Amino acid sequence: MRKVNVHATRKTCASLLVALDVHPRVAMQILRHSQISVTMNIYSEVSSEETRKALKKLGDRLDS
Repeated sequence: MRKVNVHATRKTCASLLVALDVHPRVAMQILRHSQISVTMNIYSEVSSEETRKALKKLGDRLDS
């Protein structure tokens, strides 16, 4: 039986929750962190594609 890397699994879960636009506080509860900074700074990652989409949304909003 293979050993599961819990940290990697939690990191994947956090990143998926971010990609699904789950509110950070909800992600924090799902991951059972006591501080939002642990969830957002250590476990979650945002893809370059998501960053581009957010900047496009911002640009579209500023143009209107």
